[in-house]
Amino acid sequence: MPQDKNRQFLDFEKPIRDLFEDIEKLKASAEKNKVDLTDSIRKLEQQIVEKRREITSQLTPWQKVQLSRHPDRPYTKKYIEKMFTDFVELFGDRNVRDDKAMVGGFASLDGQTVMVIGQQKGSNTKMRQLRNFGMANPEGYRKALRLMKLAEKFNKPVVTLIDTPGAYPGLEAEERGQGEAIARNIYEMMRLKVPVVCVIIGEGASGGALGIGIGDRVFMLENSWYTVISPENCSSILWRSWEQKEKAAEQLKLTPDNMYSFGLIDKIIPEPSGGAHWNYDEAAGNLKPHLKEAIRELLAMDPQTRIEKRIEKFSVMGFWDEMPEPKQEPVTQENDQSNQY
Repeated sequence: MPQDKNRQFLDFEKPIRDLFEDIEKLKASAEKNKVDLTDSIRKLEQQIVEKRREITSQLTPWQKVQLSRHPDRPYTKKYIEKMFTDFVELFGDRNVRDDKAMVGGFASLDGQTVMVIGQQKGSNTKMRQLRNFGMANPEGYRKALRLMKLAEKFNKPVVTLIDTPGAYPGLEAEERGQGEAIARNIYEMMRLKVPVVCVIIGEGASGGALGIGIGDRVFMLENSWYTVISPENCSSILWRSWEQKEKAAEQLKLTPDNMYSFGLIDKIIPEPSGGAHWNYDEAAGNLKPHLKEAIRELLAMDPQTRIEKRIEKFSVMGFWDEMPEPKQEPVTQENDQSNQY
């Protein structure tokens, strides 16, 4: 995780930033004056822990969106590093090229070989550009499907880690069949004979998330979001401006608690106090046992049973009301308008 001096803070994390600055001042004073201020520093560190807990206990939907985009937040490759061993990355869709926004390969989860696939945003400006900010092109989704089919061939479970602001919307991506690639993945993931566990670790936007988001179990981290459109884009469509993004985030019901109440996800995974960016080991440690439990349960099922349950799971999602049909009045001479002409 980032060193204290390299940490970045969001607007609502300002009280935490102020405490860090106080600690730095005390450390500088202790070194300059050769005095022991350990107790004072320890008290401030405890205040930071308490402030982190206080802030994240009352986040608005928009603040959760901001936290999911925190520049220090762990991405797919960090979770792979912390949860899996013997990761062997595989490249290319065997058609166009290798999409750096989508990573995947075989790995070991405490002795269980799995295929792990996820979107990767990049940890600095250069890497973000290389990985297209986690927005995959069609070849990224075709690469993911190729790896899923490879896992199916060797009868290995699939784990997907979702963190994308959406599929890449560029002209070239559309020309190469972005919509078809995502639709094909959804269709094929429904019929995979191996267990599939999907986890939204950050942003889960639109078809970009659904392209690797169809699974027997779908989990969300506590400070992630999942919806058909980002709050900014929703605001720009409805209000012709990004200024209503906070209102849009509220109305979209995109937080994990909303998703769970709607029946769209199966479990909410807690994060370290203050968010996953404060402790990578704890964030991965919280998720890992849930993955192992889900895979163990799913492996005990017959493949055909898994497929049927997966199809049923997604088929019953959503709810709606039907308006009753208006009652038809019997036609009489009094209300038959045609007799008047």
